[in-house]
This record gives sequence, C-alpha cells and structure tokens, in this order.
Amino acid sequence: MAPTAIQKSWEQRVVTPDVVLSKIEPGMSIFLGTGVVEPRTLIRHLMASDKHNLRDLELIQLVSLGDAIPIDERYAQKYRLKTFFSGWIAHEAITAGRIDLIPCRFSRIPWLFKSGMISVNAAFIQITPPDESGFCSLGPAVDVARQAIERADLVVGAINSKLPFTLGDTLVHVNEIDYFVTSLEPPIYFPRWPFGEDFDKLAANVASMIDDGACISYSIGPLFEALEKHLQDKKDLGIHSFLMTDAVMELMKSGVVTNRRKEFFHGKTVVSYAQGSPELFQWLNCNPLVEFQGLDVVADPRNMAKNDDFIAIVPARKIDLHGRVALHAGKGNVAAGPGEALEHFAGASLSKRGRTIFALPSRNLKGERNIIPSIGNLANQFCDIESLDLVITEYGVASLRGRTIRERALALIDIAHPDDRSQLVTVAKAANILYQDQIYLTETGYLYPSEIAHCHTFKGGLFVSFRAIKPSDEEGMRRLFYRFSDQAVYYRYFSPIKTMPHRRMQEYVNVDYRRTLSIVGIVEEGGVEKIMAEARYVRSDERPYADVAFTIDEQYQGRGIATYLLSLLTDIARKRGIEGFTADVLADNKPMMRVFEKAPFPMKAVVESGIYELTIPFLPKKAENETR
Repeated sequence: MAPTAIQKSWEQRVVTPDVVLSKIEPGMSIFLGTGVVEPRTLIRHLMASDKHNLRDLELIQLVSLGDAIPIDERYAQKYRLKTFFSGWIAHEAITAGRIDLIPCRFSRIPWLFKSGMISVNAAFIQITPPDESGFCSLGPAVDVARQAIERADLVVGAINSKLPFTLGDTLVHVNEIDYFVTSLEPPIYFPRWPFGEDFDKLAANVASMIDDGACISYSIGPLFEALEKHLQDKKDLGIHSFLMTDAVMELMKSGVVTNRRKEFFHGKTVVSYAQGSPELFQWLNCNPLVEFQGLDVVADPRNMAKNDDFIAIVPARKIDLHGRVALHAGKGNVAAGPGEALEHFAGASLSKRGRTIFALPSRNLKGERNIIPSIGNLANQFCDIESLDLVITEYGVASLRGRTIRERALALIDIAHPDDRSQLVTVAKAANILYQDQIYLTETGYLYPSEIAHCHTFKGGLFVSFRAIKPSDEEGMRRLFYRFSDQAVYYRYFSPIKTMPHRRMQEYVNVDYRRTLSIVGIVEEGGVEKIMAEARYVRSDERPYADVAFTIDEQYQGRGIATYLLSLLTDIARKRGIEGFTADVLADNKPMMRVFEKAPFPMKAVVESGIYELTIPFLPKKAENETR
C-alpha cells in the first residue's frame, strides 16, 4: 500500500536524537513527558552528549519515576531539574538541594503552563505511532502535555510502539510536532505491590465505609492492592482518580466498577495517568471505558464533586492526637502529597454525601507506632484538621467529623495498636487533651470483637451500622441519653435520672468484652454519625446466664431494631457458652415485652413490685414444654 500524504509528511521529519539536540540552545526550558512515558531515549542521549550548546538547561517534569535523569553533582553545569512531586527518586535530591520543587495544587499546574508562568521552550513527549489520519495518542500520561505542546517552540515526539492508544483528551496531530524520533526503550512498567495481613485488615475496614454506587479515588501501593478484593461485593462503583492501575482494571473486568451512577463522564473511569503492568497497557489500548483527561479536568475539585458519594482515600504515614497528618515521603513514595490531598478533600466536601478517608496501619514496617502524640517536624504535613472525616487502621474506624479535640484523641487511641494505647492515654492526660480521670481498659484492646461489625437495612430504608461499643463512644451515648423522654429513661434505668455526667458514662462505655458485650447502632445524618441504639448483656458470676437490656432512640422505634438486636445478642451469647438471658422489664413497658415474646425461646416471667423478672433459656419452645 502506497504511503499517504500525511504519512509522508511526518516520516520526513523522523530524525536521530542528535539532530534534535542540535536544536537546543543554552538556557532553554525543556518539558519532559511524565511518569511511565518519560522519553528515555531522548533523555539518555541528552545525558551522554558533550555538546557545548547543552548547558544551563532547565528540565521540567511533573513526576520523575524513571532512572534516565541522573540527579547527582556531575550534571550540575548541564541542567537543573524542576518537579512538582517530591516522591520517588526525587526526594533525596530535593532535600540535598539538587532538584527544585514547585509546591502547587495539582489543578493549578496546567494554568502555570498555559499562562506562561512556567516557561517552556521545548517539549519532549512520548507518543504512539500516528494512525492513518495522522493522530497520535499521548498514551498513559496526559497531565499537562497539552499545555506544554501549545507553549513550546520546539515539539519532539518520541514514537513508542508499545504505548497504548488511549482515548480522551489524548490526541495529538502530526502537524503539531516538529520532529519525531524512534523510542528504543519500552515504557516504564511496575509490578503490583505486595501486602501483608495488616494492610489486608486495613483495606477491609476501608471497604466497609464504601457503599454501592460510590465514586472513589484510587492510587497505588499496598492499601489499594489489598482493597481490590474487599470491594468485590460492591455494585456500580465509579472511579475518578489521578491514576489507572492494575487493581482498577480488575475491578472493571469483574463488573464492580461500572461508573453507571457517575454524573461526570458517565460510564467511564476518569484518570490522568496509568501505571502498572504490560497487561494493563494492552487492556487500555483503544479502550472506550477509560477516559484520559488533563490535570485541569481530573484534579479540579468541582469536577470531582459532580459525582455524588465521592470518597477520597489517602494513605497516611503518621497521625497525631490533634488530627495532624504526615503523608508519605521519601524515595519510592508515589502517594499523595498535601496539594493532591487538598484537591481530594475539597472535592469530597463539595460532593453530595462525600467522605474523606486517611488510612494507615497502626504500626509501620519497623514496628514503630503510627498514631503518635505529635507529628512534630515530620515532612509532608497535612494540617487542615478542620477537614478530617474518617481515619482508619486495621483496628477500626475513627469518625472525627464534628468532634472536639478530646473526642478525636479518644477515637484515635481506640484504633491505635493495643500495645500503644496506654501510653497514648497517659501522654494525652499530661497534655490536658483527655480528662485526668479518664478510664481506659487497655488490656481489652486485643479483645475488641471487630468481627461483629456489619450493616442492616430496616423498615423505611433505614440503614444502620452495628459494632461493639468503644471508649470513644462516650459523647455519642451521652447525647443518646439526653434525647430520651422521661418515660424512656425510667423504662431503661427504673429511676428518674436527669443527668449522665462524664464519670458515670465513661464507666458505661469502658467494658470488659470477656464479661460484657455492648453493641451500638449508628446512623448517618447530614454526614455525621449518630448512635441511635445500644444493646448489651452482662454475664452472671453465678451461672452461665447473662442479663440483657436495650436502648432505642424513640425516633427509630417501631422498625424492628430491638428484635434484631436481641437476635444478634443471642447468637453471639450462644457461641460464647451462655445458656440463656435474664431481663427486668417494667410491667407497663409493653413494646419491650413484645420483643422478648417474639424470641424463639421459652420465657418465664415473674412479676414483683411492678417489674417482670424474665428468664429466657436458649431452648426451643417445644423442647422446653417436653421437659416439664
């Protein structure tokens, strides 16, 4: 087949890297393709050349993931690298002063190029081979390449046949490119991250906060690798994220991510970059389900917020008792920096029912605690404590929105490593963060029954999450008490109690899980969690029975919640060797009596002083009759 006019036009501009380098003048600013599409063939020739015109150059790259750009003192006279990301290989060189870091929110970076504030004389980009119409694709990295091409006087396209032809705002016509070179090296591939048991449990807790239809931000690292399997039971998730990864590919293949409930780019996963395996790149080739857009689109919080239930997930390095977060830093890090975290937090705050999550294991690989009294001068700090919502470790979820510093500290201690909690309580008391008389049964940290956490939908579509009570539930239980009517208080406590001070309530929420099991029911109202029910049993010292009691917010009564909680407590009690329940119910508390009467067990009731004293052995009613 004879070559077309378009093909002839660009093929005549295919040159060697040395020809390209001869066009460079001292002092030029050169934009380099980012991440996995770093034009390594061109860069290696630039590094190896001793031409006198290649001096005092300014290289600009958003993220440097490859090894083609040496960052040691040998090349100080030749060029200076500017980057917007302090992770991966750049961190140590930035600290040593050999690389310049430009702090900037990601959504504003395109404007810096478009306005000319960041000067670009030449742009070295990596592209796919042109199609019959003369269009190339930017492949798996879009970011600000479009703005760089528009500002540059010299545009060089490194043609790489192994790049996927991605769709979205990725097309560049051959007429926009001055010279072409042939890329002799493959794209940069990354294997999937390994993860251990702590990240597996952490990911399970993160997944518990993601509802069907949510739109989430995804990244790379052990948390997101582990998260994939824990999302497999979700439906119609959406993705709006900087990165496309192998894990997202698997979620899309399995039908978990459909993007059907998204408003912004409905039906499509929206990203700026892809990073992963050769299999991922092959799958992305001409894939219409993945939309690659520039950072001006993907990083804009207003666009994130167009999707309801947008959930920003950010891996954290450390967090202190005030809620200040240190994000990951150092060589090898590709996680979010403060600027990226701010974009996600803003997007989630504007999204209807949006949530933000900081996730971290309770201890790092060295066994050092990650929940600490103060983050001090640790690098990469996110100090917008007013925006904190959820903090998650493998030991649970701390909901911080709307809580005081004291309440936050207690909630964070609840999800710290059990061996670290006692010291954290001591330090917090010394700093007057916690009450001086604060009770904390640290020995029960290992006994916390996290396995009972689950959700259930009741009449009228009421969605309730259940879990065992924690010390940090003190304020939530206190508020529940003050929502009760006088009658409800009397039904529960058999006396006209008017106040529930800190001293009494903290004794109530600090339980020995070996003897007492307390389950709280939680609903979300306006993005704030509210305890609306509590059920507990306390094991008897004399016999294998337990005394049981219930508290249901009057606003939610009549929906079967008490019946559900009785069944839940019964199942757990039987597994723990308890043979029956006892309960005291006021004679005129007929709704509670009906709850016990519905139970599938015989009930013996003795009335004394207007109180039913109930005994309920865990035997089928028929079997109980046969033993009489």
